[in-house]
Amino acid sequence: MGFAEMLIKINIPYNSDKAIETAEKLMKFINDESHKKSQELGAERGSFPNFKGSSWDIGKIKTMRNATTTTIAPTGTISLIAGVSSGIEPLFAISFVRDVMEGTKLLEVTPLFEEIARQRGFYSKILMLKVARKGTVNDIKEVPSDIRKLFVTSFDVSPEWHVKLQAAFQKFVDNAVSKTVNLPQKAKPEDVAKIYLLAHKLKCKGITVYRTGSKQQQVLYVPDQAVQVKEEFAGTCHSGVCTN
Repeated sequence: MGFAEMLIKINIPYNSDKAIETAEKLMKFINDESHKKSQELGAERGSFPNFKGSSWDIGKIKTMRNATTTTIAPTGTISLIAGVSSGIEPLFAISFVRDVMEGTKLLEVTPLFEEIARQRGFYSKILMLKVARKGTVNDIKEVPSDIRKLFVTSFDVSPEWHVKLQAAFQKFVDNAVSKTVNLPQKAKPEDVAKIYLLAHKLKCKGITVYRTGSKQQQVLYVPDQAVQVKEEFAGTCHSGVCTN
């Protein structure tokens, strides 16, 4: 989790070839080291029961404690506790509402955006409210262009980039990778088909597509009307009411 914030901190846009390269380098290191440790544990405690005849039973590998060592889970709850983006997802929105606990609405604002806005000198309460109404900074001219490129959201990232990023991680993950391709409400069946076919072509083990508005209630959404939120959960919207 927190991959999106990591990219922002090292000045790499999520929807870029550099992000793909970074994802592969990062996950290869994690995967290689976990395999090394599993071999060490296998030598100490014995391999997993079906090691003989498995895909691991080749070449120099003599022991392997675990049949698989890596997967990427959605981490929705623990990322909320940690205050970072979930899994390998891009930022859902710069500001959004999270619907939890039978209708409790929490307004969330990406802390990193506010931090950089203050550092770069373009922060203002008026701007924060404008961002909260839109959810994205893609077409907000008060935000410098280089910052707009860095703070792309789920809907700013094209479906192709969503899938390519997932495939980059999948290259170095034993099990599957949790990832959602967010689509606008106007998305058509052929748009979904393209995503599934690309995921198959790039050897993803699974793919999830969600079209906004396809359910009456959804966990995450960008405010499109006045939303009443409790003061202690209101983020930078200190009035408690964030209007559209």
